[in-house]
Amino acid sequence: MPRSPKVPAASVAPKVRAYLAALPPAPRRAVKALLAAIKAAAPGAEPVFSYGIPGFRYQGKVLAWCAGWREHASVYPLTAGMRAAAGPALAKFATAKGTTRFPLDAPLPLPLVRKMVRARAAEIRAAR
Repeated sequence: MPRSPKVPAASVAPKVRAYLAALPPAPRRAVKALLAAIKAAAPGAEPVFSYGIPGFRYQGKVLAWCAGWREHASVYPLTAGMRAAAGPALAKFATAKGTTRFPLDAPLPLPLVRKMVRARAAEIRAAR
C-alpha cells in the first residue's frame, strides 16, 4: 500500500466536510459512523483525504478510507488480515479485491468494522 502524502489535519477537515455535505443523508450518516469507528479502533490515526474520499493514516501508512454511495457505504482496503479478522461475518457483505460494501438499508456492523481496522493497524505495526 503506497504511503499517503502528509497533509496537515487542518487542511483535511474542510475537504471531509465538503465530501460529507455532497452526500445524500443515508450515505452521509453511514460514512460519519464508519469514520468514527475507524478512529475509535486505531487511536493515534491521523485524518487523510486522498483518492477523493476521507480516511485515516496510521504510523505513516494508509489505514482505511470510506466512501458513501447510493445504496451502500464502502471501506477500503480489504487486506488479508482484515478478511481473517472478520471471519465468516464478512460473508454477509459484498466484497471485492480491495473493498467491503455495507448496504445502507441495514444497520452498519460497527463492531465488525472496528475489528477489521484493528487488524489493519496490526498489519501496519508488523510491517515496521
